[in-house]
Amino acid sequence: MAIPRLGDMLIRSKMISDVQLARALEEQKSSGARFGACLIKLGFIKEEELASFLSRQYGIPSINLTEFEIDPGIIRMIPADVVQKYQVIPVNRAGSTLIVAMSDPTNIFAIDDIKFMTGFSVEVVVATEAAIKAAIDKYYDQSASLADVMDDLEDIDLELIDEDDNVDVRELEKATEDAPVVKLVNLILTDAIKKKASDIHIEPYEKSFRVRYRIDGILYEMMKPPMKLKNAIISRLKIMSEMDIAERRLPQDGRIKIKLPGGKDMDYRVNCLPTLFGEKVVLRLLDKSNLQLDMTKLGYEPKALEWFKREIHKPFGMVLVTGPTGSGKTVSLYSALSELNKISENISTAEDPVEFNFAGINQVQMHEEIGLNFATALRAFLRQDPDIIMIGEIRDFETAEIGVKAALTGHLVLSTLHTNDAPSTINRLLNMGIEPFLVASAVNLITAQRLGRRVCSECKEPEEIPRQALIEAGVPPDEVDQYVCYRGKGCGTCSNTGYKGRVGIYQVMPMFEEIREMVLAGANTAEIKRESMRLGVKTMRQSALTKLKEGATSFEEVLRCTIADD
Repeated sequence: MAIPRLGDMLIRSKMISDVQLARALEEQKSSGARFGACLIKLGFIKEEELASFLSRQYGIPSINLTEFEIDPGIIRMIPADVVQKYQVIPVNRAGSTLIVAMSDPTNIFAIDDIKFMTGFSVEVVVATEAAIKAAIDKYYDQSASLADVMDDLEDIDLELIDEDDNVDVRELEKATEDAPVVKLVNLILTDAIKKKASDIHIEPYEKSFRVRYRIDGILYEMMKPPMKLKNAIISRLKIMSEMDIAERRLPQDGRIKIKLPGGKDMDYRVNCLPTLFGEKVVLRLLDKSNLQLDMTKLGYEPKALEWFKREIHKPFGMVLVTGPTGSGKTVSLYSALSELNKISENISTAEDPVEFNFAGINQVQMHEEIGLNFATALRAFLRQDPDIIMIGEIRDFETAEIGVKAALTGHLVLSTLHTNDAPSTINRLLNMGIEPFLVASAVNLITAQRLGRRVCSECKEPEEIPRQALIEAGVPPDEVDQYVCYRGKGCGTCSNTGYKGRVGIYQVMPMFEEIREMVLAGANTAEIKRESMRLGVKTMRQSALTKLKEGATSFEEVLRCTIADD
């Protein structure tokens, strides 16, 4: 493949290496994406750095689109399909010149097409690709907004069935096909994607009905549909996820798969739970395109990552990832499996549910209703000549016992547990009934994790935190002066929250010989924690404070995500 002009310039400026150029060209060949986008995706250059570099090289001004309101008349000058094709956005007009923002000003084909189509001469300004995509979503979104649909719904009188146990399924199915209901459900599903939500909560109460999105770990209320649409909306989601709409007394699980413009697929894992005033539906968004499998980019500190990689490459033993729901445990396990996924290894996973499918890994979906649980799957795996086994979660003694025995008989076992930190995981296994000598022998490493919100890079500003507050939070007094704290003041990019994206906070504890001896001697969690700290293991709070020092998160998030060390 010929080297793009941008690649030549970056090599000459020593901003990328020959090896990185070759890797980016491979990625471009396989994905069909633009060369600059491939460099950014692979982490070889930051988006802001690339925009600044192009601006300097070509003497072209750069623009921050988040601080710029574009006139609708200007937007209408270039059709939606053209801006999508070339990833450009018209921003202004000066006489017979149209000013267009581009992430790649070397794309002369795009410039020529826009000249021919509009009859204007084109002047280019540089913007980041992410800002251009956000502007296209903002100005060229042809679908109605949630607010528009809500306004329309107020004028529609739908006669829906009352909430009782004698449901007329035919009437309910008919109600779910009404255009306003279909339109509103589709908008909820697609709007959540645009807002980068991880979950959608649809919740009925006695006198209200609301929709909330979880964005960067925090729930935000998005809308309150009319109560008269409650049954129809919930039933529509149940039909889409292939649940039984006549069954409203038992929890149900399902899945929705939709195809988005551009050929991208999006999966939703759906759970329906009967509550006092109707069924609550929660949808988990599973976007494989945003799944980060490169362990070096998950946010582990260098020493912790070195420990983690060392232990997962051992031929046997148990590696445990702990943390609450939504703390990124599955991503950590998938990234480890991705690194271990080789032709020479037989890898089997027992998951409930299987969130993402991977070539080369034998993934098994649990079905409790027919007796296929983690313990049953684990027994079957041991008859399948395994090298590496992943158990979605250790929930009971039976699963823990088989997993420990597998780890002691020449297999590498990866799994998750719900505990507060790494040291407390040992007592959790002991409380399940596993003997101390088995825990000490089988476990190689325990990592606990949380996800904190990342300060928005567009509106980041220094924040003054009292010296005493930092010391009380756990900062050593002699290091306080090294901390420059940041907060986001709120802007269009982060929807005025001050945060955009999330950052991993990790406590990685290898089973050092000293800790194994303490487990055999019956040490408690506090004693194990103190010994692990003496051996160089960072606590959750210390890890969060490191992220604060790096400017990745805020002091507020440190206090929200972690507790102070005793």
